[in-house]
Amino acid sequence: MFERITPVVKNLIIINVLILMVQTYLQGSGFANIEWLFKGHFVLLDNFYPWQVVTYMFMHGGFSHLLGNMFGLFFFGSSLERVWGGKRFLQFYLLSGIGSFLIYELFIGIGVAYFNMPAVGLLIPVVGASGAIFALLMGIAMLFPNSEIRLLFFPVPIKAKYFVLLYGLYELTQVPAGDGVAHSAHLGGLLVGFIIIKYWQKSRANFY
Repeated sequence: MFERITPVVKNLIIINVLILMVQTYLQGSGFANIEWLFKGHFVLLDNFYPWQVVTYMFMHGGFSHLLGNMFGLFFFGSSLERVWGGKRFLQFYLLSGIGSFLIYELFIGIGVAYFNMPAVGLLIPVVGASGAIFALLMGIAMLFPNSEIRLLFFPVPIKAKYFVLLYGLYELTQVPAGDGVAHSAHLGGLLVGFIIIKYWQKSRANFY
């Protein structure tokens, strides 16, 4: 199975695993303040730095968080990298991660300012590749809409376009859920992935 992995996907997985190892070391050695510099803080706070819009997506909240995201990167990312090539795939991955972060921050800011969401949400940094992974899901649904996805928790295969639609609707019902999951970032990943692919399709600039 692992011979199907593509180069950029493989390297991204390796980088994410290594960074989690560094995170674990820093937390155990009392240097968690260094780790704090690279998490995604709210853009109007003093502890926000521009590089965090990229670094946050390579950090995770633990092994299970990392495993879930890397599982999605492996199974969905390799198919897209084969179509686009490594350079364009990496561009899509990073732009989607950045875009989902900005949408999440916008949602949090509007929620606190206008909809009485707890202000503490502004102080909790976001981490994880989930936004980029959801963009990959959107890419699969748009490029291979009738391909079948087999899930461990679902007894029959489901077409990619229906899977993404149902998953997106589920995420929408969870905003805001208060469960510690950045559902708005997931939705942001779907939206940004859709916009990027539509733009590429319209421009036809080196697409496919």
